[in-house]
Amino acid sequence: MRASAPHALVDTLRDVLAERYGALSVELLLADHGATVLTPFGAVGAAAAPVPVANSAEGRAFDGRQPHQQTRHGDVVEHHLPVTVRGERTGLLTVRLPAERSVPDAVHDLVHAAGLLGHELLVAERDTDVYQRARRIGRFTLAAEMQWHLLPARACSADEYAIGAQLESAHDTHGDNYDWASDADELTLSVTDGMGTGVHASMLTHLAVNALRNARRAGISIEDQAALADQALYAQYRGAAYVSTLLLHFDFATGRVQAVDAGSPQLWRMRGRVIERIELDPQMPLGMFEETHYKAQEFEVLSGDRLVVVSDGVYAARSPQGEAYAERALARSIHAGRLLPAAAVPRAVLRDLADFRAAEPLDDLLVLCVDWFGRPGDRSPGPAGAGGGPR
Repeated sequence: MRASAPHALVDTLRDVLAERYGALSVELLLADHGATVLTPFGAVGAAAAPVPVANSAEGRAFDGRQPHQQTRHGDVVEHHLPVTVRGERTGLLTVRLPAERSVPDAVHDLVHAAGLLGHELLVAERDTDVYQRARRIGRFTLAAEMQWHLLPARACSADEYAIGAQLESAHDTHGDNYDWASDADELTLSVTDGMGTGVHASMLTHLAVNALRNARRAGISIEDQAALADQALYAQYRGAAYVSTLLLHFDFATGRVQAVDAGSPQLWRMRGRVIERIELDPQMPLGMFEETHYKAQEFEVLSGDRLVVVSDGVYAARSPQGEAYAERALARSIHAGRLLPAAAVPRAVLRDLADFRAAEPLDDLLVLCVDWFGRPGDRSPGPAGAGGGPR
C-alpha cells in the first residue's frame, strides 16, 4: 500500500488479500463527517448507497469496542474490521473469506491490514480528493468546508486519556470548533465558538484557532495562549467580533487541570455515578476588549473521571415544553452513555438531543468527551464501572 498510488489504496489491498488469503471481496466503507452513515468506496472511487451507522450490522461493528467482528454465511465468513487511526475510527473494512481460510492467523493479519489502511488513507488525503468526496453525503458550503478543515480528528487516545468529539454544523455555519494537542507530559484542549454565521464566522474561528495553536506551540501557559489569541482577534476586529473559548490543560503527572473559561462552552464531570457541572469563573471572550488578562483556575481529575464539554447549541436547546437540555436531559444522556468509550459518547449525546429538541437546530452542535485514566499506577475503575485504561 505504501507503494500504491494515493487513489488506488483499496484496489491494491484488494489484490493483496485475494492473492494471499483467498479474499472473495474487499470493501471499504468510509464514515461521513457526522459519523451517521458509512459510504462504500468502489474500486474506481465511485460512491454507492450509504449504510446507516444506527441499526445496521456494519454500524454495530464500526461503533463496537472490538477490533474485529465476523458473520458466517454458509461456506463464507464476512469479517468487519474498523479502520482506526490513533483511536479515531474513520471507516470499516469488510472482507469475505472462504470459511477454511478464516483462521486466527489470517484474522490477525486482517486487523493489522485495516490499521495500516487507516494510516495510509490519512497520508493519501494530502494528494487526492477521492476519499473526501466519498465521505460526503451532500455538498458542503464554503463556510462548512473551512470549519471542518480546522478539526484535528473525531477521536484520539493515549495511555493517560481518551478523547471523542463531534461537531454538527447548522445549515448556516456558526463557527464552533475544537482542537487538542499532547506530548509526553501534558494535554491541551480548546473548544471555540466564533461570533456570527457563515464565512464570517468561519474566518473568525480560523484566526482564533490558529492564534491559539501558534501560542501553544511556543510552549507558553494557557493564560498567555488566551491573551495572545485575544490580542490577535482584537487587532483584526477591534472588538466588533469575538470568540467564546474554553481552554483546558492537563498535567499527566499530577492530574491537575488548568482552565480558562472565556465564554459559553460548558464543562461537566461524571465521577462514579455523580454528574455535575464544573462551575468556572467566566472571563471575557477572546477579542472583545484590548489586552484582556486571563487567569487560569485549577481542579483535579481522578482516574475514571469523564469530562464532557458542550457548546451553547447543545445545552441551550429546548424541548417542545420549553425545557433547556442542560436542566435535566444532558445529565441523563451522560449517565446513559457511561459504558460507552469516549469516542462514541458525543454521537450518543447528539442522537439523544435530536429526540429531545423541539425543532431543527439553529446553532452548531458540539460535544467533546475526555476519559481520564492517569498514569498507570494511579488507575481505578472507569466511569460507572466502564473499566480504567484505554478503550
